[in-house]
Amino acid sequence: MDLVKFVEEQSVVKNTFPSFKAGDTVSVHYKIREGNKERIQLYQGVCLQRNSVGNSETFTVRKVSNGIGVERIFPINSPNIDKIEVNSVGKVRRAKLFYLRALTGKAARIKSKRV
Repeated sequence: MDLVKFVEEQSVVKNTFPSFKAGDTVSVHYKIREGNKERIQLYQGVCLQRNSVGNSETFTVRKVSNGIGVERIFPINSPNIDKIEVNSVGKVRRAKLFYLRALTGKAARIKSKRV
């Protein structure tokens, strides 16, 4: 069983991204294919969680679009992710920020860490 996991992790091309965690505001540059054309779409929001470890690792990004909260789950090792930019580092005390789903407006703000 361990050998299978080892071979899977060796075969997946690992992307190198800046380190980020829950509470950080990130911009994900995601490749979208429309017919035979390919374009890059920007998805900017707060990282709610990082889930799992290794080649199956995912992260969830939440943004508010036209007054509606939209969450999207991205696999870290997806070939469709062009790049990830960390816009601001949040100051939070937990690893999973699901409580933000219930908050709106000013209450949903996250303090940013001083550098």
